[in-house]
Amino acid sequence: MATRAVNRRDAIRGAVSLVSCWAGNAILPSTILAEGEQPVQVKVDEDHLLGPISADFMGLGYEVSSVANPGLLSGSNHVYVQLIRTLSRNGVIRVGGATSDYARYSTEGKLVSSPKSTVINKQCLKDLGSFLDATGWRLIWGLNLGQGSQSEAVEEARAVSAAVGMKLLAFEIGNEVDIFGGRHRQKGYSFDDYLGEYRNYKSAIRAALPNAPFAGPDAAIRNEWVSQFAAAEGRDLRLLTEHYYRAGQNASSSLEMLFRPDPKLAPMLQTLQSTSSSSKLPFRICETNSFSGGGKPGVSDTFGAALWVLDYMWTLASFDASGVNMETGVNHLGFISSYSPIGESQGATVSATPEYYGMLAFSRASGGQRALVRTVAGELNLSAYAAVDGHKIQVTVINKERTTSCKVSLTCNARIAKASAMRLSGPSFESKVGVTLGGSQVSADGRWKPHEEERLTISAKGAELIVPSGSAAVVTLRL
Repeated sequence: MATRAVNRRDAIRGAVSLVSCWAGNAILPSTILAEGEQPVQVKVDEDHLLGPISADFMGLGYEVSSVANPGLLSGSNHVYVQLIRTLSRNGVIRVGGATSDYARYSTEGKLVSSPKSTVINKQCLKDLGSFLDATGWRLIWGLNLGQGSQSEAVEEARAVSAAVGMKLLAFEIGNEVDIFGGRHRQKGYSFDDYLGEYRNYKSAIRAALPNAPFAGPDAAIRNEWVSQFAAAEGRDLRLLTEHYYRAGQNASSSLEMLFRPDPKLAPMLQTLQSTSSSSKLPFRICETNSFSGGGKPGVSDTFGAALWVLDYMWTLASFDASGVNMETGVNHLGFISSYSPIGESQGATVSATPEYYGMLAFSRASGGQRALVRTVAGELNLSAYAAVDGHKIQVTVINKERTTSCKVSLTCNARIAKASAMRLSGPSFESKVGVTLGGSQVSADGRWKPHEEERLTISAKGAELIVPSGSAAVVTLRL
C-alpha cells in the first residue's frame, strides 16, 4: 500500500486505513520483533466520529431466477434462514439482476429458473414473504423494464407487495439501465429516455399501489445517471442504487488485483457520497462482488476473497454507504457463482463459503459509529478500521501481505482497561475450506459461535498483537 498523508478531507470522507509516515513522531513497539514481523501502529481517535453504520447495512443479492427455485428462499428452508440470521438480524435482500429484465409473473404458472425465460408465481412469492418474515430482512425487488410491459409490471408489483407486505423496502424499475442501449433498447438510449419510461411505469404502479416505494436508477457504471436521477426523482425515492465489480472475469482476475486499490472505486464512492449528501437520500451498492460473470474460480471462492470482502465492506461504510448487497447463488448465465457467500447445489443450501466469513467478521465488528483511524504501516498492504459503541471500541486489522506478519500496537485516546482479539484465518489465501472466525466454523445448521477469545497484553503504550500474513483480527478494546 502506498504511503499517503492524513488530511482533513480524507477524515471527513471516512477514507479508511489512513496511512501516514508521521515523520519524527512514530511510536513503535519497543519489544524485539521476530524475524519476518514488521511493526505497525494503529491509533484510534474515538473522539473523532465519522458517522453511524446502518443497522441494515448487511445484504445479499439474487437474480430473480433464484426465487424460481422451489423452496430455496422460503421460511421452511431452516438452514438458509439461520445463515441469514447469523450474518445479521437486520439486512436487505435485493432480487433483480439481468434475469429480471426477461422474467415474467404468472399467478399459477409453472416455475422456470432460466437466464432469459424465468417464470415466477404466487406460491414462490409467498415463500419469499415467509423467508423475509423468518429472517427479519427487507426486500428490494427489480421489475422488468427491458422486455416487459407496464401492465405486466403492475401485476408483478401487486403480487410482490401482497406477498411481502411491510418487508418491501423499494421497487427498482429495470436493471443496469445505463447500459440498456444495444441490449434492450436502441443504441444511444439516454438518461432522459430512461426517465420517461421510469415515470410512466411508476405512475401505472402507483395507480394500483398508491404507497409503492421506489429506488434507483440501478446503474451499472455511469455515476452521472445516479446524480441525474437524484435531481429528477429525489423527492419520491427511498434510496439511490448502483452496482460495482472489481473487473470482469478474465486471465488477470486475481487475488493480487483484488488486493490492489481499484482506481475507479474511490471516485465512484465520492460521487455517490456527494450526491447522497446533497439529495438527502441514502445510497446502496445493491449488486456487487469480486468479478462479474459469476466470479473467478480459484479466486472468488477462496479465503483471499474473505479478506477482500471484509476490506471492501469497510470501504463502502467509510464513504457513508447505507448498505451493500453481495451477489450470491445462481447468476444471469444460469450457474452458481464462484463468489457466492452461501453455497448452493441444484437449489439446495450447502454451507457458508469463505466470503461468508468475511461478511460475518464485518457484521461482528461494525456496531456503533465509525471512528477516525491513523495507521503507520509503511508500504505494507494492511488496512485498519474502527467502530465505537459506548465504552467499547472494535478495531479491524486486515493484513493482505503474503509473507509478512505484523506486530501491531493499538492505541486510543482513553486508557484501555481490557483488550481481546477474534481472528479471521484460513490455511492459505487460496484455501476453499478450513476458514474460521474466532476459531470456529459455521455449523451445518447455519449457526456460529466463537470459541477462541485471545486476551491481549496491555501496557502504557496500548494493546499489542501479532497479525500474521494473510489474516485479519477484530480487536475489542474496553475503556
